[in-house]
Amino acid sequence: MAATRKLRSVSAALLAPLGLRGKCVAVGLSGGIDSVVLLHVLHALTPEFGYQLKAIHVNHGLSPKAGDWQRFCAAYCRALGIPFKAIKVKVKKLHQGPEAAAREVRRAAFLKLDVDAIAFGHQLDDQAETVLHNLLRGAGLEGASGMPALGKLGRKVLLRPLLDAPRSTLRAYAQENCLAWIEDESNADEAFTRNFIRHRVGPLLESRFPRWREALARAARHFARAAHLAGAGLDARTLLRAYLKDQGLRAPSEGKLMEMLQQLSSDSVRMAIPHDGVIFRRYRKKVFVVNEKEDKILLFKPQAWNGAPRLALPALGGELRFRRLRGQGIDSGLLKKKSFQVRLRSGGERLRTDARRPRRTLKNLFQEAGVPPWERERLPLLYCGDDLVWVPGLGVDADYVCVDRAVGFLPEWRRT
Repeated sequence: MAATRKLRSVSAALLAPLGLRGKCVAVGLSGGIDSVVLLHVLHALTPEFGYQLKAIHVNHGLSPKAGDWQRFCAAYCRALGIPFKAIKVKVKKLHQGPEAAAREVRRAAFLKLDVDAIAFGHQLDDQAETVLHNLLRGAGLEGASGMPALGKLGRKVLLRPLLDAPRSTLRAYAQENCLAWIEDESNADEAFTRNFIRHRVGPLLESRFPRWREALARAARHFARAAHLAGAGLDARTLLRAYLKDQGLRAPSEGKLMEMLQQLSSDSVRMAIPHDGVIFRRYRKKVFVVNEKEDKILLFKPQAWNGAPRLALPALGGELRFRRLRGQGIDSGLLKKKSFQVRLRSGGERLRTDARRPRRTLKNLFQEAGVPPWERERLPLLYCGDDLVWVPGLGVDADYVCVDRAVGFLPEWRRT
C-alpha cells in the first residue's frame, strides 16, 4: 500500500496549515483516474481535518458519453457517501480551441460555487506537460511557472494536493484501493497538443532523461519564484537573499549583504567574496559560485601519461580520458619515442592549435575562450618535455596532431 501512504501523506502535508475544519471543500470530479483518486484520498482524510467534502462534476456535453460520465460520478459519490452536484455547461469555441473553451466554462462554473476551497487532481505528469507546452508556445515567466499546488480561484482556496506525484503512483493507488474510473476517448487524440506531448514527446524524453517530469516541475518552481520577485518589484538585497536561500546558503548579516552587493557590482576580475563555504567571483559581467576547496592554490605533482585510456587526478577533482580515434588527437606513434606529463600552468606557455597560424600565448587563448582566471590555474595541461601538447577546451598543438588515417589519442578532461 505504498502508493496509498504516499498520496495521503503528501495531501495531508498540503492541507495541514490551512485550517479547513468546518469549511466546505469541493473536488472537481471528471470521472478520470486523477479526480477519482483525489476524491478517495480527501475522503479518507476527512476525519483528520474535519472539512465538509463534496464533489462537483461539470458536464460539457462535448462527448456522446457525457451522460455516462455524469452517471458514473454520481454512483461513485453515492458509494462513498459524498454529496454530488452536476453542472451542465455550454461550450462556445469561438476563436479558441475546444480544450481552451472547455477550460474557460469550467473555471466560470467553479467560480460560482459556494465553497471555501476547491481541489483538482492535477499530478506531476500534468505539470511537466503544461510547462513544456507553455515553453513551446514561447511563454514568459508566468506561463513557465506551471500550476501552483496552492493558490486562489476568485476568493476560494485552490488546491492541487497530488501535484508532486507521478501518474504511475495514482494508478498504483487506484489498484491498491480497487477503484474504477473512466477513460476519456479524446485523450488518445494526438491532434490536441497535450496528448501529442503525452504520447509522443514524453516517452522520447524519458528514454534519455528518465526524470524529465521532476526536472520540469523543479524548473517551474524556479520560474514561479522569479516571477514573484519580478512582480513584487523587490530590491537587490531581497533578490540576493532569495538567491542565497535557493543555493542552500545561510543568510548573511545586513552589513555583509551590503558589502557583497557592492563588490558584486564591481568589474574587477580579482573580486572574491567568501560566504558559507563558497567564493563568489565575477568575470565578464557574470557571477560564479566556487567551492572554497576548489578555489585554493594547489600543490600538484606532475604525473606521467604513458598511453593509458584514463588518468585519475583526484587533486584536481577529475580525470583525463583518452579516446583512440583515427585522424584525430595526439599521434600515438609519438608515445614510443617521447615522454608525456601532466602539469599545471606555470606562465608564458604557448600553443598552436592551427598549423597555418603562429603559436599564441595561453593567456590570450583563454581570454578568447572565456575561461575565468581562477579556473585557468587548475586545468591539467599535457606536456612533452617543455612543449605544451594539449589544453582542455583549446585542443592539441599542431605539431603533435596525427595525420591522415593514423591512430591518435583525443584527450578529454572530466570533473568528478
